[in-house]
Amino acid sequence: ALLTVRLAADRKVEHASLLLTQYFAAFLTGNENELRRTATSARTSPATEDSISHIEALALARSGQLQDARRMAAVAVQIAQKSGRGERAGLFEAATAVWEAFYGNAAAARQSATRALELGRGGREVDYAAAFALALAGDLPQSRALAEVLAREFPEDTSVQFMYLPALRALFSLNTPTPDAAAARQALQAASRYDLALGRVGFIGRFGGLYPIYVRGLAYLAARQPAEAVGEFQRILDHRSIVLVDPMDAMARLQLARALALSGDTVKAKGVYSDLLTLWKNADTGIPVLEEARAEYARLP
Repeated sequence: ALLTVRLAADRKVEHASLLLTQYFAAFLTGNENELRRTATSARTSPATEDSISHIEALALARSGQLQDARRMAAVAVQIAQKSGRGERAGLFEAATAVWEAFYGNAAAARQSATRALELGRGGREVDYAAAFALALAGDLPQSRALAEVLAREFPEDTSVQFMYLPALRALFSLNTPTPDAAAARQALQAASRYDLALGRVGFIGRFGGLYPIYVRGLAYLAARQPAEAVGEFQRILDHRSIVLVDPMDAMARLQLARALALSGDTVKAKGVYSDLLTLWKNADTGIPVLEEARAEYARLP
């Protein structure tokens, strides 16, 4: 991607399809000026104005700026709706549901998931993202129902069978009164060959990549196997070019810090917590997960 961006710059090429690549390259290299420039350019192009709003919403959510993220996400949904792309609008809304669930805002996650399903009727990526959010938010019955539809209607779809359903089934095993970590890891066996694949949700929605790895890490934490959990969450951070602006990146950092603390590696845990709280330095106040992270960091010896 960086080579593509450099070649385009050398040849003075400025095309809508390149703007998002340029944005992500600037994100990965920390070039704030280029981020602003490409975002501004992308918003002036009908081909990218909804995508850049959605991507910027994801980036804001990753940094804990949820109020601004919600406003930006609403813009992306509105643009997609106006252009008659209901499924795309639904996927943008489903992304909001996922990050609300990640941050512990269960009611908001359920509300966004419901709206996403209304906007993007029957879209497999919308159904998966909504189901993932609902499972995280504790609404297992509706999430299971969506998973059953996916299993029935897309029996030969690689993304559905080897990425979406394993992640959902593992969450079902974990998010119960008596979590079954072994069953969760068993459910994720089918996903192991595709751990580093984006799936269509990643290509289209720019979020959802590496979620089976994330859930496997949660399963290891539930089983109190911190060394194995560290390995899974570190894999996510080692593939930033896949994860990009996905708010799951922040959650992987949090879970990595927790796994390191559980393993007794206080020095590394402190470092990861510190980096995460730096990422969240401009976060909104009163976010449940953020308050938990600060308290956990303060308790480390």
